[in-house]
Amino acid sequence: MQSSIRPRRSVLYVPAANAKAMAKSGTLDCDAIVYDLEDAVAPGAKADAREALKAYFDANPSSTKQRVIRVNGAGTEWGAEDFKAAAACRPDAILLPKVEHPLGILSAAAELDRLGLEGVQLWAMIETPLGIVNIGDIARLGAQPDSRLVCFVVGSNDLAKETGVPLPKGRSTLLHWLLQVVIHARAYGLDVVDGVYNDFRDQAGFEAECEEGVVLGFDGKTLIHPSQIAFANQAFAPSPSELAEAQRIVSAFAQPENTDKGVIALEGKMVERLHLDIARKTLAKAGSTQA
Repeated sequence: MQSSIRPRRSVLYVPAANAKAMAKSGTLDCDAIVYDLEDAVAPGAKADAREALKAYFDANPSSTKQRVIRVNGAGTEWGAEDFKAAAACRPDAILLPKVEHPLGILSAAAELDRLGLEGVQLWAMIETPLGIVNIGDIARLGAQPDSRLVCFVVGSNDLAKETGVPLPKGRSTLLHWLLQVVIHARAYGLDVVDGVYNDFRDQAGFEAECEEGVVLGFDGKTLIHPSQIAFANQAFAPSPSELAEAQRIVSAFAQPENTDKGVIALEGKMVERLHLDIARKTLAKAGSTQA
C-alpha cells in the first residue's frame, strides 16, 4: 500500500493516560500524534487509559493532524482490548509494536476489514533483532494494498536493549540496522520515521540526531516533548530549491496538454510520472497545499 502524501516530519508521542496532554495535543504544530497505550502507560492504568482515549476521540472526532494510536502487542494481556479500543476511535492509523513477522500486520488488517474500517492504516514499529532480520518480508507488505501498511517507526531504544549494544551519541552501533530499515521501506513505498531522542533538555544533541536522520533518509522523527517539534519540522523539511523544483514539476503536469502524459520535457529534461509522485511528496513534507 503506497503511503499517503502527508508530512511526517514530527511525530509526537502522547500518553493516553494523560488527559491534560491529550487535550493540548490538538493545538501543537506537529505533523502526527501517536496516542500511546503501550510504553507510556503503566500496567495498572491500561484500562483507564483506553477509556480516556475513547472519551477524547468522542469529544474530538476530527483533526487536521494525523492521529495514530499505539497499542500493546497482540500477544500481551492488553493487546486485544487495546486494538478494539483503538479501532473504535477510528484514528488515521494504528501503530503495532515490536513487529517481527508479516503475519501480525496481516492479522490486524484482516480485523480492520472485518470491522469495516476502510480508512484506518497500519504503522509498524521495528525495534527487535527479529524485526531487522525479517525486514524484507515485512516491508514487502507495502506493495500489497490489503495490508494497510504505510509506515515504519524505528524503536531505537528497544533495539539497543534487545541487542545488548550501547547507544552512544551518533548511534554508531545502530547505523547499519537503521539503514536496512530505510532501504527496505523505500523499496516498497513505505514512509519511515526515526526513533526518539531521549533527553529533551539536550537541544544540541537532539538537533544533531535530527540532522543525522535526514542524511540517513528518514521522513521524520518521533518525539517525546513538544519542545522538539519546531526543529524536527525544520530539519526534515525540503530545501527551497527542492520545493521550487517540485512545484515546477507539479505545475507542468497540471497543464491541460500534459495531464494524460506519462513523460514530459521540462527545462531540457525528461520528467516521468514517477518524478511527479516524488514532487508531490516533497511539497507535502513542507505542508504545502499544492501537493
